[in-house]
Amino acid sequence: MRHLGAFLFLLGVLGALTDICEIPEVDIQLVEKLGQRLLPWMDRLSREHLNPSVYVGLRLSSVQVGTKEKLYLRSLKLDYQQCLLRSALSENDSDCQAKPSMGRLSLYLLALRANCEFIRGHKGDRLISQLKRFLEDEKRAIGHSHKGHPHTSYYQYGLGILALCVHQKRVHNNLVGKLLYAVEHDRLHQSHFSVDTAAMAGLAFTCLKRSNFNPDQRHRITMAIRTVQEKILKAQTPEGYFGNVYSTPLALQLLMTSPMSGAELGTACLKAKVALLASLQDGAFQNAVMISQLLPVLNHKTYVDLISPDCLAPRVMLEPATTTLPQIQDPETINVTLQVLSLLQPYRQAIPVLAGSSLEDVLKKAHMLGGFIYEKQASLSGPYLTSVMGKEAGKREFWQLLQAPNTPLQQGIADYRPKDGEAIELRLVSW
Repeated sequence: MRHLGAFLFLLGVLGALTDICEIPEVDIQLVEKLGQRLLPWMDRLSREHLNPSVYVGLRLSSVQVGTKEKLYLRSLKLDYQQCLLRSALSENDSDCQAKPSMGRLSLYLLALRANCEFIRGHKGDRLISQLKRFLEDEKRAIGHSHKGHPHTSYYQYGLGILALCVHQKRVHNNLVGKLLYAVEHDRLHQSHFSVDTAAMAGLAFTCLKRSNFNPDQRHRITMAIRTVQEKILKAQTPEGYFGNVYSTPLALQLLMTSPMSGAELGTACLKAKVALLASLQDGAFQNAVMISQLLPVLNHKTYVDLISPDCLAPRVMLEPATTTLPQIQDPETINVTLQVLSLLQPYRQAIPVLAGSSLEDVLKKAHMLGGFIYEKQASLSGPYLTSVMGKEAGKREFWQLLQAPNTPLQQGIADYRPKDGEAIELRLVSW
């Protein structure tokens, strides 16, 4: 709590002095502890575990893992380049069980820039062409009248534009125009304002503006950046988060690039920093993707810095965390109520699991006990539900996780750990 008290003091003092989004220095030990949570991921080099976001986060941070970073990037290159290029030649390549999504390809390109590499040569051109094809498909899905929606999301659409931009690849005006229209007419989101989607769009526009791309759209780009920044500031909660704790790092990345100024901006960023610090001390940020978005912020960096990254900046070497073995105790059993009420045949059952179990453990135990079935799919942010009780989430649908009765969970099934007596509802919702 000593660090939290210090930052509360800074909030009062610096808030009156700062009119831009500046983040005060953080105790390096706190950053090291956060970085150590990524160390297990650096040893997971199989295709299903490779995550370019982890590499980008580390390279933009103030910590490093030495030769493990080189090995990790090498594994990314072997997997992404070979798989993507083979899949371009054959739709049924047995070595490429799942063609990487637009988001995965975009993050891979960011990872290359984080190592000060530009995508070049024949292989690089094919990767760029594939990403542009992804964007063209999304543009067609949105339609000429802008009444449609991307197959994936505007988050991935913005990420794709950002990836091309940091590699100095120009993006056609009509592709950028779809994202501009979505911001101008509040169509980035379906049901409620999404801070991380707005932040990603803003980062993409900021990169285009700084690179002097799309000059015919420069005024619209400038106004779109201002629009998303103002909406993000309005989305700040009383606790200080922009949206929620896990969307705050990406929001701060955008606000740190802001040409805006004023006491409101400076105070809002300091307040968010205090809230993040408190959440870290409470054990938040166990998910690798969320950590990888926070580490750059703590080093005063953003994804826009990949336009011209500093690959020679000194970084502290991370060492594995030293842990003391706890005393052996009998494991405590808790009961978590799992319910599915949005189907014709509702399900509700108390599931006994060990204390500290994840929601995914609860689902597995419910399946083992009988009467409950589900399917999941892996993603860079962790597994998510695709089917519950035989009901698949259709187009524009997803299985939402809620703490009953109506509080959405901010973590996924692999990260959320229910407490004894808690009721968790799985609800099929449309967006």
